[in-house]
Amino acid sequence: MLYNILLIVQLIASLGIIGLVLMQHGKGADAGAAFGGGASGSVFGSKGSGNFLSRTTAILATIFFVNSLVLAWLVAHPEGESRSVVESVVTSTSQTDEKAVPSAPSDVPVPVGTTPQNDQSDVPAAPQQ
Repeated sequence: MLYNILLIVQLIASLGIIGLVLMQHGKGADAGAAFGGGASGSVFGSKGSGNFLSRTTAILATIFFVNSLVLAWLVAHPEGESRSVVESVVTSTSQTDEKAVPSAPSDVPVPVGTTPQNDQSDVPAAPQQ
C-alpha cells in the first residue's frame, strides 16, 4: 500500500517538474525584456515568474529525489523478509544436510557394455575400447 502511494507521489512530482521546467523561460529571453518586451502585466508581476517557478521546481526536485531513495529502499528490503547472517548460515547448513540424501538416478546415458555406477555421480562412465 505504501509502495503504491509513493509511486503516485513519484509520478505527480515528475510531471510537475516537467511542467515547471517547460513553463520557465531561458536566459536568452531576458535580453528581449530589456528592449521593451517586459512582462509587467503578467500573472506573476513585473519581476517575472523566475523566483516562484525556480523555488517550486527545487521543492519538487527534492521530493522526487527523496521519494526515489525511499522507493529504492522499499524494493531492496521487502516486508516480512528478514535476512541476517545467522539465518543464512542456518539455511545453508540445512540445505547441505538435504544433499546427503540420495537423489533419483541420473538421466545421463551409460555406454553399452558398462554397468551403471551406484555412487550417484553426475559424471558419466568413460567408454571402454
